Amino acid sequence: MRGAGQIDVMEVESVAPKRKVQPRRSAGTDRVEAGQAAGTDQGVKSDLDRKFWAAMAMFAGLAALVWFTMDAGSVMVFGRPAELRLIPLILIGALALRTVLARQAEKIRRNSQ
Repeated sequence: MRGAGQIDVMEVESVAPKRKVQPRRSAGTDRVEAGQAAGTDQGVKSDLDRKFWAAMAMFAGLAALVWFTMDAGSVMVFGRPAELRLIPLILIGALALRTVLARQAEKIRRNSQ
């Protein structure tokens, strides 16, 4: 007998067929491997360059939005006043630097093969 508020829980077995799950790869990795196998490295370069410049444009647009929409208030950082909008700008700049370094590393990897 159940008490008030208790619910019986039945275990239901899935009837869907089991399938083998392949590990996921990023789209850039698949294209680099496919490009190297087919010998079309130029198409891969232009695709990666296009993505890089699109990312840089997005970082610049985001930085402009931060600059024009955030208040110029200040907060104390390590005992010194810092403008509030500089904090997200530094973060966006760090992400842009990481993107530039990843592009350079990919160029070096591609040239060494």
